[in-house]
Amino acid sequence: MPASVPASVTALLRRQFDLTWALAEYHLDRLEPGDFLWEPAALRWTMRQDPAGGWRADWADTEPDPVPVPTIAWLTWHIGWWWSVAADHVRQRPARERDDIRWPGPGAETVAWLRELRSEWTDTLDGLTEAGLDRPSAYPWPADAGLTVADLAAWVNAELMKNVAEIGQLRLMRAAGRAAGRAV
Repeated sequence: MPASVPASVTALLRRQFDLTWALAEYHLDRLEPGDFLWEPAALRWTMRQDPAGGWRADWADTEPDPVPVPTIAWLTWHIGWWWSVAADHVRQRPARERDDIRWPGPGAETVAWLRELRSEWTDTLDGLTEAGLDRPSAYPWPADAGLTVADLAAWVNAELMKNVAEIGQLRLMRAAGRAAGRAV
């Protein structure tokens, strides 16, 4: 029996988000600490520990060509950054800057952080009314783009799906390399 069409935009966005998050959980449950900083290519973006023990993301204000291959560490930080800022915009809080987002490090702390962001996002999404979804949104695009909070929520679903697929592909490549006896 086919699923019925959700009665609201919020319900449709939530259903799509829950499907995407199920894929995230599949990979998050299987990540090992060594997966995070595994470098799949010589040209890569990763997280680097600073002298104070914090972590800093590789970054360029203008995207390089070719684009560096991100590590799982970088991807999890990237999710944390854009998702935190998206929640700030929807909740009408001052948006954090990229450097304000602290990556917890390789391992269970980062997985817990992403799950906390998921909980905050679902609370935010579930609290939106149709009028709230129609509010203008200037993130992640320019203010004059004419897009709404509903567009932002749909973008979160798409961006999360893309980033989770990248994490999954990297995890699978590392696991397959280990199974084949290659140094990874």
